[in-house]
Amino acid sequence: MNEAIKQMLKKYNCKSIQDYENALKEIIQEISLLGLWRSKFFEKAAFYGGSALRIFHKLDRFSEDLDFTLLQNDAHFILEKYNTSIQSELNSFGLDVTINTKNKANNNNIESAFIKACTKKQLILINVPAGEIRKIHHQKTIKVKMEIDVKPAIKFKTEAKLLLQPIPFSVNLLQLPDLFAGKIHALICRNWKNRVKGRDYYDFIWYISHNIPIRAAYLKEKLIQSNVNIKNQQFNIDFIRHMLQDKINHVDFELATKDIEPFIKNQNVLKLWSRDFFQELISRIKTV
Repeated sequence: MNEAIKQMLKKYNCKSIQDYENALKEIIQEISLLGLWRSKFFEKAAFYGGSALRIFHKLDRFSEDLDFTLLQNDAHFILEKYNTSIQSELNSFGLDVTINTKNKANNNNIESAFIKACTKKQLILINVPAGEIRKIHHQKTIKVKMEIDVKPAIKFKTEAKLLLQPIPFSVNLLQLPDLFAGKIHALICRNWKNRVKGRDYYDFIWYISHNIPIRAAYLKEKLIQSNVNIKNQQFNIDFIRHMLQDKINHVDFELATKDIEPFIKNQNVLKLWSRDFFQELISRIKTV
């Protein structure tokens, strides 16, 4: 096993095959960020979303994707040109991956790519016990989705944050009030017909418990961009709470808890989840 990966694994107390898969996926994410840093990607873009909160602010759940926003609108931005740098970085640590870019639709603001690796092969690489390896189907893959908004709402602020492993390097990411605004936007606008993204609600609790305010100007711009009708509305804390309360009233919390369960170790924290619980939390949000 590569020595740097061996050191990175020490921060995970892996006991199950799910633990090992989550740890490996996060290691792939962090090494991918290193590859992007080497290619000067963060001079043009910033990191946000659940993985940013997990990696840099110690959110206690795993996250699947790497989400980015350009600092300025650029419809001609090409994510694919960074694939070589990411793949070379991962390969240099002994990880065998492929990266495939998804063709962007003309009316879509999002560029996407997928980092893929054979689960079984990579778990063997990090010395997972043979008994656990035998439980994995040989065709199972680890996938990390990368997305970047090339026509973003831009009323956000960024900061440079240091990551020490696998080597010290710096990542440009949205500040916490902007990360929270992005999460509120997701809560209001995400429309999954047969599935509720419980991870959004788990993160919402994290922001409230850490007393993080919402950057109202950034949230407003994102909602306008998503065609949410806020004309003739006074955009203030009461209006934001009203939108969230309306959303909460239609959430199936049984589905929400099922979504978050694979990403957390302590399932007991989900026992309080209900409409009343989240309505109480909504009353505690504040803006900046």
